[in-house]
Amino acid sequence: MVIPWVGFSLSDFIKKCEPTSKAKFVEFTTLYDPKQMPAARYGGLDWPYLEGLRMDEAMHPLTILAVGLYGETLPNQDGAPLRLHVPWKYGFKSGKSIVKIRFVERQPLNTWQRSAPEEYGFYSNVNPTVDHPRWSQAVEVRLPGFYKNMKTLMFNGYGDQVASMYTGMDLRKNY
Repeated sequence: MVIPWVGFSLSDFIKKCEPTSKAKFVEFTTLYDPKQMPAARYGGLDWPYLEGLRMDEAMHPLTILAVGLYGETLPNQDGAPLRLHVPWKYGFKSGKSIVKIRFVERQPLNTWQRSAPEEYGFYSNVNPTVDHPRWSQAVEVRLPGFYKNMKTLMFNGYGDQVASMYTGMDLRKNY
């Protein structure tokens, strides 16, 4: 997704927090307020929404905490006040309205792993060779409708920058 996010490096934030060497993962918890988000009561997911990254993914310079887009403050519907943006995992690891960040020793069990483990793995990389059980990742459409059915690139086109983090992993199994 080509969106001009406004934000700051998650790695800078992590460095300021000074997590201990035991921290292997970062867990993100989103807002759950049924008064503001009435549909969340009936959406079929357990709330609050939880997401997680390995520490090396979180420390990658492309990973940001977004506070705006298109030069403006991030609106509520796009995840205000704080949204996770991991471009090679776009559409998978995009926690919105983050209210808590924890550094943990064990891999967090994120919302989609709890709700649909057969459909979403922890890593959730954009991988055109691994179809989601209900749709293909092989092609994409760039908004606003140009370039229909473009071939999806591995890691959403960021392979040169991020593939080394997954060396030796079976990316068909570790989706």
